[in-house]
Amino acid sequence: MPELSRRRALTAAAALAAAAGATTVVAAGPAAADAHDHGLPEPFDEVYKGRRIQGRAAAGGGHHHGGGHGDGYAVFVDGVELHVMRNADGTWISVVSHYAPVADPRAAARAAVDELQGARLVPFPAN
Repeated sequence: MPELSRRRALTAAAALAAAAGATTVVAAGPAAADAHDHGLPEPFDEVYKGRRIQGRAAAGGGHHHGGGHGDGYAVFVDGVELHVMRNADGTWISVVSHYAPVADPRAAARAAVDELQGARLVPFPAN
């Protein structure tokens, strides 16, 4: 992975500012209520820079590793799972933007789209 440069840091800051100012309508259903009950972030489903990003409580109550990293939350970019992880301080990172912690999984998905610059997300192999 490339070292964090001033340009990357400014790009991440701009993405976070844009994410803070954007609003999205999300249909609240049983999954949203279940996620809220477990302290998980709200689900989302939106198009960001032409890419469909989604986040929701993981099926089966945990990430594909059986819980832990994503704390029971799954994020997708164009239908491909984006491996996310919650840090001890409550911030989130993804396999694509591992060195740029963000406030929530939606911001992690947006940061990944920014980093991918139009490239396709390749599935992360499960251990």
